[in-house]
Amino acid sequence: MIALADVHKVYRAGRVAVPALAGVTLTVAPGEFVAVIGPSGCGKSTLLNLVAGLDRPTGGTIRVDGVDLTRAPEEVLTRLRRERVGIVFQFYNLLPHLTARENVALPLLLNGTPLSRIAARVEEELTGVELLARADHFPHELSGGEMQRVAIARALAPRPALLLADEPTGNLDSERGAAVLALLRRLNRARAFTVLMATHSVEAAAVADRVLRLRDGRLEA
Repeated sequence: MIALADVHKVYRAGRVAVPALAGVTLTVAPGEFVAVIGPSGCGKSTLLNLVAGLDRPTGGTIRVDGVDLTRAPEEVLTRLRRERVGIVFQFYNLLPHLTARENVALPLLLNGTPLSRIAARVEEELTGVELLARADHFPHELSGGEMQRVAIARALAPRPALLLADEPTGNLDSERGAAVLALLRRLNRARAFTVLMATHSVEAAAVADRVLRLRDGRLEA
């Protein structure tokens, strides 16, 4: 599902080169749940952004679901994200003027899912994250844990093969964070999609099939 070979990423701040990733090689199998753990600034978010096709590597190659992200044009990367890759962020990124139901429906509308199928799909996803009873509430009427569950339902609504989760519990207390992680683990097993999760938390990483440590832009053995 994911294959990175000697991936480098260097940012420029004027004349200063700031390395974010330094020769990362990584493979993730279909259906696998992999956690990348490391301190802030180690390159975790950069890694996920590259795998999502939101950024391009300075060197090396990245393949996701058979697509070479280093060569693909932007329209191919956009279609990949809409149809095959779901993304969950630390701060939810829900649209505040839309209800939970409408937030989950949005990616389906964008990727052209027939209107006749959207309502049933949204109900199924909200049921899966145990929030159907809150479907018509706006984000400000939901708790942090509930907002993150809506964000997960939204990311999974298009039936992606890969879910990228960037610090999905970083804005939650320990109880709500544990509930969100248990939900991700359950859905991953039930639907067999791949998960690549970035986290600074050893406890969060423990739910994964495999844990990788990233430090100073390099994966540690």
